[in-house]
Amino acid sequence: MNYIFEFGWVAQYYPQIVKGVLITLELIAVGAVLGISLGIFCAWVRALGPAWLKPAVATYVELIRNTPFLIQLFFIFFGLPSLGLQLDELTAANIAMVVNLGAYSCEIIRAGIQATPKGQFEAGASLAMTRFETFRHVVLVPSLQRIWPALSSQVVIVMLGSSVVSQIAAEDLTFAANFIQSRTFRAFETYIVSTVIYLCLAILLRQGLAVLGGLIFPRRAAR
Repeated sequence: MNYIFEFGWVAQYYPQIVKGVLITLELIAVGAVLGISLGIFCAWVRALGPAWLKPAVATYVELIRNTPFLIQLFFIFFGLPSLGLQLDELTAANIAMVVNLGAYSCEIIRAGIQATPKGQFEAGASLAMTRFETFRHVVLVPSLQRIWPALSSQVVIVMLGSSVVSQIAAEDLTFAANFIQSRTFRAFETYIVSTVIYLCLAILLRQGLAVLGGLIFPRRAAR
């Protein structure tokens, strides 16, 4: 084997790498905040919400969970313009991330809600709370506490899956790696660097979510 590794190009293409990392972080930040918010709403509908809304939410969840993320992304970016809704690459990528994470987090959060003891619902009813008020003030935080590790793992998975947004020319880390490889013809080194960056991002994101969980659920952290 006479292959000689050459990483000298890293300094030259440093701006593209940094830009790709920042856009990847933006995607996961927007996707996580809005996607989990959407998941909480959908979980409430499926578990405790009005009967007339449940079929629509169930259809959305099953559709997203049983189709590839790449197809969802293409539908939003290439399909919606046919209906007169033109989106730029980053906006389409953000919407796809939110929609995808919303469906998966819905089912994770719903599992936490279903594990809630019936006595908590009865306690809310005894205080004359509506079902939504009981969910908001009594059920939601303990449910999130139960499923936080699983939800954190799903956020990391979606972050790693965000690499496909490069297919619509969203300038994330994978887009930067493809651009650098096309200029340097050093595919092996380029994708080694991008793999290490993704690994570091995944580890840092997981640790960050663990710290956030400790702040949100201090009693659990104390145990």
